[in-house]
Amino acid sequence: MIRRISYVVFITAIMSACAQQPSTAPDNATISLPVIGGWYEGTKVYYLTTDISDKELAAAMGANYVPRLEDAIPNYPKPPAVKTVLERVYVFPGKEQPSILASAPQPIGPNSHDNQYSPLWLVYEVSWNQGADKKEITSEEPLLAAEEKGLLTITRTRKVVNCPIVVSENGNSLGVGLLPGNKTVNKQW
Repeated sequence: MIRRISYVVFITAIMSACAQQPSTAPDNATISLPVIGGWYEGTKVYYLTTDISDKELAAAMGANYVPRLEDAIPNYPKPPAVKTVLERVYVFPGKEQPSILASAPQPIGPNSHDNQYSPLWLVYEVSWNQGADKKEITSEEPLLAAEEKGLLTITRTRKVVNCPIVVSENGNSLGVGLLPGNKTVNKQW
C-alpha cells in the first residue's frame, strides 16, 4: 500500500512540475498558417496541413515529414466493421478541383458530435477517365457514383496526412465559422 501511494504522489508531483514549466512563447503569440479548401457534403471547408507520411508531398506542402503516420494504415483487405483512426480524403493530383473529405466536425469546435470525424486522412487519388465530362464534385456519394459509372478512377495510396478542418464556408450542421478563439485574415470566400 505504501508503494502505491508513493507512486501516485510521485506521478502527481512530476505532472505538477511539468504543468508549471514556463512557456517559451509569449502568451499573446500568434502564427499564420495557410488553409486549403475542400468539400464536405456540398459545403466548402478549409483545413490545415501540418503532417504528411510521404516525404515528397510533405516537401511540396511545406509540412512535417512524419513517416510513422503510415503505421495507422490497417492491413487490407480490411473488413468494413473494423474501425480505424483514418478517414478518407479524395485528392485530384491534376488539381482539377479541391479535395473531397468524408467527414467533418459537426459543428466545428469543442461541441462536435460527429464520431466519424478524424483529422488523420488516408489519401485516395482521383483521376478522370478519358472522355469523361469533368464536373466539380462536392461530396463523397456522387464521387463514388461517378466511379461506378466509369467516369473516374479512385486509387488508395499509403499517404497519411494530418489535416484538421478549422473553418467552414456556410451552414449545414457544420455551422458558419471557425474554431473558437481564432480569426480569419484576408477572407476571400
